[in-house]
Amino acid sequence: MKQLDSILRLANKFSKLPGVGAKTAQRYAYGVIDMTESEAEDFCDAIMEVKRSVRYCSVCGNLTDKEVCDICEKRDRSVICVVAYPKDVLALERAAGFSGVYHVLHGTLNPLEGRGANDIRIKELLGRLDGVSEVIMATNPDVEGEATAMYIARLLKPLGVKVTRIAQGISMGSDIEYADEITLSKALDARTEI
Repeated sequence: MKQLDSILRLANKFSKLPGVGAKTAQRYAYGVIDMTESEAEDFCDAIMEVKRSVRYCSVCGNLTDKEVCDICEKRDRSVICVVAYPKDVLALERAAGFSGVYHVLHGTLNPLEGRGANDIRIKELLGRLDGVSEVIMATNPDVEGEATAMYIARLLKPLGVKVTRIAQGISMGSDIEYADEITLSKALDARTEI
């Protein structure tokens, strides 16, 4: 049946999204079927607009629709908060209260998967240290996040930059992305030097 093939194809495309299993993908596909043609076109347009307009900030690596994001243009550059992924910036911004800038690594160190220091944006961080008084390591409190934080701290300490780690209000093995605003705010406030 040709119609079922198209539903299966759409469900297969949805299942490629992070956190979307087969059943959820199937529900999404049927949700699209229930849309009007106009709603489906708007949905497709939104996807294409994101693909055309969103890029990485040339300074910090966060998502933006400009060459340099608003955070890098307007905030205190003397404090850099290092995160693994752009979604972590969004989570920390929801907590409010941080007035510095970010640096997105786009990953963490993981030798078992062949991801080393040259595979994430560590060199770019080192190039941003002029006038920086503190670097806050806000990688996830798991093995990879801790290893990455310690590696970067060892690189920065000899350069005379204060390196701190967000407090462990976030439990080991959890993701910053899913932490609530109060926990993130307290973790930033109670950060410790590495």
